[in-house]
Formats: sequence, structure tokens, C-alpha cells
Amino acid sequence: MTINRREFLRRTIHSALGGVALYSALGNLKLVSAATHAINGGVFNDYKALVCVFLNGGNDSFNTVVPYDATHYGIYHATRPALALSQSAIAAQSLIAQATQPGLPGGPPSDAGSYGLHPAMPELRSMFNAQHASIIGNVGTLLGPITQAQYQAGGFPTPPQLFSHDDQANFWQTSRSDDANASGWGGRIADLLHDGNPSQQLPMTISLSGQNLFQRGDSIDQYVMSASGVESIGYLGEYQNELGAQTFGALIADGTQAHMFERAYAGANRRAIATYELLQSVLGTTPTWTTPFPNSYLGSQLRQVANLISARGPGALDMRRQIFYVSLGGFDTHDTQLASQAGILADLSASLHAFYQATVQMGIAGDVTSFTASDFGRTLSTNGDGTDHGWGGHHFVVGGDVRGGRFFGQMPSLLQNANPDDAGYGQIIPTTSVDQYSATLANWFGLGAAGINDVFPNLELYASPDLGFMAS
Repeated sequence: MTINRREFLRRTIHSALGGVALYSALGNLKLVSAATHAINGGVFNDYKALVCVFLNGGNDSFNTVVPYDATHYGIYHATRPALALSQSAIAAQSLIAQATQPGLPGGPPSDAGSYGLHPAMPELRSMFNAQHASIIGNVGTLLGPITQAQYQAGGFPTPPQLFSHDDQANFWQTSRSDDANASGWGGRIADLLHDGNPSQQLPMTISLSGQNLFQRGDSIDQYVMSASGVESIGYLGEYQNELGAQTFGALIADGTQAHMFERAYAGANRRAIATYELLQSVLGTTPTWTTPFPNSYLGSQLRQVANLISARGPGALDMRRQIFYVSLGGFDTHDTQLASQAGILADLSASLHAFYQATVQMGIAGDVTSFTASDFGRTLSTNGDGTDHGWGGHHFVVGGDVRGGRFFGQMPSLLQNANPDDAGYGQIIPTTSVDQYSATLANWFGLGAAGINDVFPNLELYASPDLGFMAS
């Protein structure tokens, strides 16, 4: 059995110490953390942030990025007549793709079609045409490249529990569909780059949408806060509760607990209190954003991310690297898709645009990259007025360092019959893996080649480990 270097270090240190004091009650690997930091090393002298925008339920990307030229639109309309958007409405949201540059990937769509965005997404269309956003075609969970013939013949490895919401969302967030127990790829990156934030007072990974697998690491803890602000322990702030607060403080004081689980629980409480007190302090004054954020759940989450980033510098949070997680739901469109998808795509478009403009206002548009992820794409075939669980789908990457105005990866066939990309029932086989998508972002974020291979051990199976959609 082949194991990667990080796994080798974990097993070696655990064996040498006989398991004593290595694992805390919360699953932290402090000694392994130190060993892996030595591999990557270094302190960053710049700032970068990744923002994962997870589309819960599985977005129908075939009604998000739509062809409008006569040939491809005719195929699209014939395949899903009940859901087909108006050709003229799509043409009005046309995407102006940049020409292919010698020696570089990306450019016009691989199928030579003319594409536009859903009519509810004018802001994202403007960002694409201004070269601040790109589209990554047909991304999905894979265990290696696979063709239709191989899939249908059987015997070729595929992710387990395909088309299952929970399983595929987990595999998207771990980028390890060969390991059901894997931590998140964002968390694994944070494990390795932890020392890049030398004076950090805040966890590198922050979620505005609850606990998530994407940010779960071996040696780091994600911090979860509300889109509306910092949540504190209400008991400690109750009126005339000074004695109770003092007693609680004594109970969780460092070194006063006998049992390891008590120590772990107390430590978690101390960290939480220190973190929310810090955040309450630095977020007491936040910028007035010149581009208003939508008054929506996603808009509120991204506004709070912008507020946190605005406090990134010395004298405040002093962060060099940060990974954020936000989410938007409602994409499990088995019925009434035309009505429901329009509203959530409008929210996605407007929220991403407001957030990008906030990074421009801060002068760090090139230092912050937002990207979408989802359980899976949806079926090309229709289910009356909806779609079913699919596999591959298109995704957006937004930021000043994105090689914008370009399509990357392969655009699949939209044929209803004799479709070479169809696994069956309209479920499109991905031609770009989550590994490739994630590793390209990790490379931009500053993770070196050794770290990328540790985090994404299956990356070597693909001809293009880096998709090239980031400029630096």
C-alpha cells in the first residue's frame, strides 16, 4: 500500500511515542503539525484569501452557462425543451471569451460554441467580460480520468455513492473520494501553512455557515461565526453575574483539570472566548462598502467576510493567509426549477459582485479568490419541470488574479441521445477533477509542490495537475 509523506510522518511519530500524548481529545496532531510545517516552512510576506462558496443541493450548470449560437442552442433546446431558456435572453447575456494565448490554457469554449449566462446573472457576466472571472467546465469528483466506455463497462474506479447529496458534497470538500475519513482540503492546506501566519490571533479557517468538512484539518480548528456578527457565551455577560463568570473562568483555567477530556473542553472554551473577544474588538468599526451587498443570507455572509478581511493587518488580526467558507442553498431543483433557480442565481451573481468590489475598494482584488463548489451538477435530462442528481458541472472562479474572461476544461456534449459524455440518464461524466480544480487554487495560495502532493495524492493521475486559471 502506498502512503504519502504526511501519512508516513503521522504513523512514524505515533509509533515512536506509542500513541502517548500525541492525539488530543479533539483530534489535534500537534507533533505531526510541527513535522509537516518543517516540510513547507516559511513566513508569508503578503496576504491571500480563499473563499469557498458552496452551492448546496447541486446547481444545474446547464441552465447557468448556456449556448446561444444556432447549432448548440438547437441541441440544448431539443434535449431539455421544458427547461430551455430563451435564446435571445441568453444572447443578451453573452460571454466575450478571450482568445487563446500561445503556451497557456484557457480561452474560448472547447466546443467552439457561443455561451451566455442565465439572465439573472448580469453582474457575473460583467465580471467575466471584464476578465475578473472565469468558468471551469465540467468539474466533478473522480478517482482518475474515465471515459463513457470505461464507466459503462464497470471495473474502473469511481467515487462511491455517486449522485448522493451528502457523500458527493463531502468528497467535493475533501477532494479525496477514495477516503471516506479524510479531512477537508482547505483544512489540510491550513495544517501545512499554519506557520505562514506568525503572529496570528485568529484561526486561519473561518466559516460563516456552520461546521463544514472543507475546513476540517488535523492540527487546526475552524472558527464558526454568524453572518450577522460574533456569537458569544451569553451566560458570561448576564447582568450581575460577576461571581458566575469568575467561577466559570476558574473552571476552565489552564492546568486545573485532571482528565484529558476536561482539559480539551476547557481549552476549546478558552480559545472561543479569546477569539470572540478579539473579533468584537476589531469588528467594532467596519468599512462602509461602496457597492451594497444584497440583503440575503449569502450577501450577509460575504459582507462579514469582507469585514474580517478589512481587519487583516498588523495592529488588528495580523493575518497573512485565510480560508473562508460560505454557502447558498436551494439548488436541489427536482421541480419548478425555472422559477426557483432564477432567484438563487441572482443572489449568487449580485453577492459575488459586491464582494469582488469590496476587495477592489480595499486595494486587494488580486489577493482574494472566490470559487464555487457544489454537491454535483444536475442531469442534462429533465424531470418534468426540474432535474435530477447529476455528476459534472461548471464552476466560477472570481478575483483579480484569475485569468479572467476564459473557459477552462472541456465543455460536454448536450445531446439527448448518443451523447459520448453521458454516464446514463443524462448524468454527465466530469472531464476535470475536483483534485485539479482545488490544487490550482492551492498553488496560487502559496502551497509548494511537496505540500500539494501531500494534500492531493491522486493528482498525478491527471495530465494537467494545474489548470492554469490563476495568473500567479
